[in-house]
Amino acid sequence: MKPTDHNPPEPRNFFQDVHEVARLIPRGRVSTYGAIAHYLGARHGARTVGYAMMAAHTAGQYVPAHRVVNRLGHLTGRLHYATPFAMQEALEAEGIRVEEDRVVDFAKLFWDPSTELA
Repeated sequence: MKPTDHNPPEPRNFFQDVHEVARLIPRGRVSTYGAIAHYLGARHGARTVGYAMMAAHTAGQYVPAHRVVNRLGHLTGRLHYATPFAMQEALEAEGIRVEEDRVVDFAKLFWDPSTELA
């Protein structure tokens, strides 16, 4: 078979996939590293999702990385922003209350891609 007869699909880029899911999180809602990893088929990939969020500023399109928190609603990614309060400020600008580096009403605001995108 000649190479022109069959064009293999582009290899998947996990960071790009993570960024695409993060872009789907509605304003005023939050998701978790683990929920995004699970949705993308990487059950134990929460840490890698975190690395993707740290690299979000290098993506071609805006990624609302501030909407991704840990499984308890803590702003564990906040130290990777320009200031320690930038992540909290971005969430508060969307109407999300944060107290002591944790999303208030986390369970109510949690957006799970596995159920929301099913």
